[in-house]
Amino acid sequence: MSTPTAQRERTAVVVGGGLAGITAALRLADAGVRTTLLEARPRLGGLAFSFKRGELTVDNGQHVYLRCCTAYRGLVDRLGANGLVDLQPRLDVPVLSVAPDGTRTLGRLRRAELPVPLHLAGSLATYRHLSPADRLRVVRGALALQKLDLADPALDDLSFGDWLRRHGQTPATVAAVWDLVGVATLNATADRTSMALAAMVFKTGLLSEPGAADIGAANVPLGEIHHDRAVAELERAGVRVRLRSRVAELKAAEQNAVRLEGGELLTADTVVLAGAQDAAAALLPDGAIPARYRLAELGTAPILNVHAVYDRRLVRRPFFAALGSPVQFVFDRTRHSGLAVPGAQYLAVSQSAVEDEIDLPVAELRARYLPELERLLPAARGARVLDFFVTRERTATFDPAPGTAALRPGARTAVPGVLLAGSWTATGWPATMEGAVRSGHAAADAALAGHGRLPVDRGDGRWPR
Repeated sequence: MSTPTAQRERTAVVVGGGLAGITAALRLADAGVRTTLLEARPRLGGLAFSFKRGELTVDNGQHVYLRCCTAYRGLVDRLGANGLVDLQPRLDVPVLSVAPDGTRTLGRLRRAELPVPLHLAGSLATYRHLSPADRLRVVRGALALQKLDLADPALDDLSFGDWLRRHGQTPATVAAVWDLVGVATLNATADRTSMALAAMVFKTGLLSEPGAADIGAANVPLGEIHHDRAVAELERAGVRVRLRSRVAELKAAEQNAVRLEGGELLTADTVVLAGAQDAAAALLPDGAIPARYRLAELGTAPILNVHAVYDRRLVRRPFFAALGSPVQFVFDRTRHSGLAVPGAQYLAVSQSAVEDEIDLPVAELRARYLPELERLLPAARGARVLDFFVTRERTATFDPAPGTAALRPGARTAVPGVLLAGSWTATGWPATMEGAVRSGHAAADAALAGHGRLPVDRGDGRWPR
């Protein structure tokens, strides 16, 4: 009687240490695949990271998630970092405007403990930034959105702005509701956004469950979660994490292999390309995905963050949104940053869809935003600015314009064992932390299916148990 041959250990290389790569590597390792994670930078986290500026610990940008972001929340749980994030018990977004005569108006978008769509009815009925007629227009628009079929491919050919106008929305409702939410989540104004992506955001976030849009954020620097906790958990799972390891070439002729810039060659059964879309396009061989050159057409969109440290406290809320102002969202980053100056406050202004500002000099941005913060926050007029700096992500997200669905590839490629992950892949979500984690799950599922060890599909992007 012959002795069964021991099954050969399966191997994987994940290229890219952002949230997609972290997720894919952990999933593969948990399934018994010997996995190596390669990251060109000296830290993990992708575009959701922290750095030191003197005594401050600074996030490169303000990153939030919603209660409906089940995949990202699952990753936080997997990293043992639930105590490092805060989630609103109920959605509450303060919205501030200042009239030319200096009159300040504070409105709030918040939910009640009522079924959808009644959970937002009370807030809209008293929303001070819209007239009664415009409040009714928003309600009609939301009801029309709720009826849309997200699987309808025709939605991607239409702009969100066109759809809003067809459904009776005015410039006031677009500014005070639709773009207030949409620009922050989609990184584009309504006229430049695919209706398919906008419908997904609003239906999932605001019109699926009462608490779906409750806002969460890290209560520590992002690096403590996306690097420190991630490295520890990856290594505990048996993943070999290699930082400062840039991949120069993918060889897929006979056996999948990646060549590092220094010449080292790593072979594996599975290679997951989990970096940015341009990096993946440069590594993919011809024929790996249909019309590989079209990845460049997907485009990118920037995000700008303006950081100001004041010698006194100006804001008591954790964040607020602004209307009728260049300022979009302002976040209090004092506690997160370790600011040690007694009584001082560190504010971060998060600016999405800022193609016209992303390359402006710091001095010009200072001259633009500090007076605007003084207009919004009267206490700033007598305050001293202790520090001012800017962080820029010129390719923060893919461009969510109409027609992008056809440009986003799935996890599988035509090359056996070569998979794609990243928020730019076909997750159905915009370029968010949630989309990145979901893409990592999709790549791992595809790899494990090829190994004959496909886990049960929960269908919600949560971590398999």
